[in-house]
Amino acid sequence: MIPEADRPEEPANAEERPGVAQPAAHPPAGAGSGASGDLENDFGPLGRPFSRRSPFVVGFLGALGVALAYTLWRAVADIGGVLLVIGVSFFLAVGLAPAVEWLTSRGMRRGIAVLVIIIAFLAVIGGFVAAAVPPISHEVSALINKLPAYRRDIAAGRGLVGHVAKSLHLTSYLTGTKTDQLKSLVESGALGAGRALISAGTGVVSGIVLTIYFLIALPKVRTMGLNLVPASRRARTAALTDEVFSRVGGFVLGNLLTSLVSGVGTYIWLAAFGIPYPFLLALFVALLDLIPVIGSTVAGIVVSLVALVHGLAIAAGTAAFYIGYRFFEDYLLTPRVMRHTVRISPGLTIIATLIGGTLLGLIGALVAIPSAAAVYLLLDEVVFPRMDRA
Repeated sequence: MIPEADRPEEPANAEERPGVAQPAAHPPAGAGSGASGDLENDFGPLGRPFSRRSPFVVGFLGALGVALAYTLWRAVADIGGVLLVIGVSFFLAVGLAPAVEWLTSRGMRRGIAVLVIIIAFLAVIGGFVAAAVPPISHEVSALINKLPAYRRDIAAGRGLVGHVAKSLHLTSYLTGTKTDQLKSLVESGALGAGRALISAGTGVVSGIVLTIYFLIALPKVRTMGLNLVPASRRARTAALTDEVFSRVGGFVLGNLLTSLVSGVGTYIWLAAFGIPYPFLLALFVALLDLIPVIGSTVAGIVVSLVALVHGLAIAAGTAAFYIGYRFFEDYLLTPRVMRHTVRISPGLTIIATLIGGTLLGLIGALVAIPSAAAVYLLLDEVVFPRMDRA
């Protein structure tokens, strides 16, 4: 060992050690060489990063989020009618899917099965039109022939309608002083009605085409939707989706059953009292009864007005019949049918129909019961078990 006194002194720092690479000295500020690495020294040191919590950044991002949300809301509002047609078409396709599956399970190709369902639907509509055109054309023709006499009676104040028109000072519209105003009012109303009819016809045709497409492509649409779900949850999601589809189909089947009951009951009543056009009115009631809550009410009012041809007593009896049937259907028949087909309680059926009709009107009342069934299924299978484990 070398004694400490005889050991050579080591340099105090790295600069004094021989053979050790010395770091390059930093160039003085202002002596730029033009390299990009020297930009910091050329123009001074970099400042601190801009704070993301500063009022300016928070306010700007908040305003940007509000503007984006408003733009999306306006876009959805502008295409609300299109989204409504797509939603109703998909709902009808899901409702008719069990019938298509029943036909395909018996060896029929899916396209042929969809064609059979569409032909059956068009046959029902065609039967209604064929039954409605002759009596409607006859009544319209009779009204046109009697219109001049009705106009003279109203202008002279004769009869109930004439007395009311005279009391309200409406006879001037029929005596020539304000005929031009009445004509312009009728023409503008006819023009508006024509536009509304064209728009409604376009929506109906688009809905039928989309329903046919969804019926044919429903398995692919289901598969595409399941591919968006993580693989670990895909099997359970598929089972829940199939159950929701089954309940929607059960709702459509149950709704058809209640409509059949209403049509048969109407035909028996009208035929028993000799009210004209019993088959047409029974088919009309059955079609309107497909609309929950308000369908049977509107149909009952129309049939009661037609029953006036046999006197006020028959009309009042018909109105009483439909009031009684309305209570029977809403509180006894529909809840029991939906309990077996959609598998929800009768009370929930009534509540869902009232809420859906209030929020979205006719469409809301139509989709309220299957929507409530889907929500109840998700609560029962997903939410409640998690709450029990918490």
